[in-house]
Amino acid sequence: MRPSGIAGKMALVTGAAGGIGAAVVRLLHEEGARVVAADLDPGAVAFPEPVRAEPLDVRDSQAVDALVARVEAEWGPIDIGVNVAGVLATDLVVDTSDATWQQVFEVNTAGVFRVCRALARRMIPRGRGDLVTVSSNAAGIPRHAMAAYAASKAASTMFTRCLGLELAAHGIRCNIVAPGSTLTPMQTGMWADADGAEQVIQGSLATFKTGIPLRKLATPEDVANAVIFLLSDQAGHITMADLYVDGGATLRG
Repeated sequence: MRPSGIAGKMALVTGAAGGIGAAVVRLLHEEGARVVAADLDPGAVAFPEPVRAEPLDVRDSQAVDALVARVEAEWGPIDIGVNVAGVLATDLVVDTSDATWQQVFEVNTAGVFRVCRALARRMIPRGRGDLVTVSSNAAGIPRHAMAAYAASKAASTMFTRCLGLELAAHGIRCNIVAPGSTLTPMQTGMWADADGAEQVIQGSLATFKTGIPLRKLATPEDVANAVIFLLSDQAGHITMADLYVDGGATLRG
């Protein structure tokens, strides 16, 4: 097996205490990266040594800049950034408050902007770096009662692609992984009963939601594996890509 080129690199992962974020941290660690696992409550997951757990609120620009500066001063240049921090809202548009809309965009969109901006400012002079945003397949297909979430993910997707265009000349790649229904607390929290998984797999005519052709939910590792691929040397000529990992649910690639 060819080496991924990740070993020895420094990686910052936000949303690291969640299902997908924790899986990304584990796989980066297994690849030999030095990992900073950032989350509002990084202590919620027992990370392997020497993963460095750091508290971070991506809604706070000063906190983001300070963490990046501290990590680089104490541990060295950050080579990899992975945006996983995200929140969900499942209200109809007419029931969505200003506060809910702002909260979803502050984390899912502005949080990605703040982290990428802080890292890009340091990566540009070095002429290297890799950034991946974990978005959602909801960014590319309308979802009933998920307008705020879908719109915020669509915005973070296009932001990452535009950033990739700006940073390409500096040798920095920016890509997106768009998961579908994944077996995480965010997903199971939407289930009304024990048949939730099967209902997701089947889809819903009432809410115009397609099912999953592969007949199974993604695991956090399924999504994390796609992230690792886009960070690896094997994806060295890929930038501004939007990789759907949804079992075919959106009927697109």
